[in-house]
Amino acid sequence: MTTDATESALIALLSANGRESTSELARKLNLSRSTVKDRISRLEKRGVIMGYTVRLSEEYAQRQILAHVMISSDPKQSTQIVRTLQQIRAVKSLHAVNGIYDMIAMVSAESINLLDQTLDQIGHMVGVEKTLSSIVLSTKIER
Repeated sequence: MTTDATESALIALLSANGRESTSELARKLNLSRSTVKDRISRLEKRGVIMGYTVRLSEEYAQRQILAHVMISSDPKQSTQIVRTLQQIRAVKSLHAVNGIYDMIAMVSAESINLLDQTLDQIGHMVGVEKTLSSIVLSTKIER
């Protein structure tokens, strides 16, 4: 899926603020409102834009405890592990990686206690051989 310069600029603007009005996007891109609306529609139909998300306020996000959980697993159990992790609300994303660990889960919890419970839940899953967790102290860059 390739995009031209205008589509890339539109994607960048929508990534920064997915609720920005079509009129405002058109103004920033120096295009007509209908052109922007058509471009967005085409990007959605082509599967470049799969949806829109919520970006949390800094104040709210600071009350969340975020952790990276590296997971080493039995390769024969990886499909079941992914299915089980999908059911855990605190798991916000899961990445397959190379190296000593097979996956990295991003976990967000409202308290240390809830984070601890989630880490225990992940560690006790069938097929999980070991985990290594790091609590995020601050986010320096997020795009």
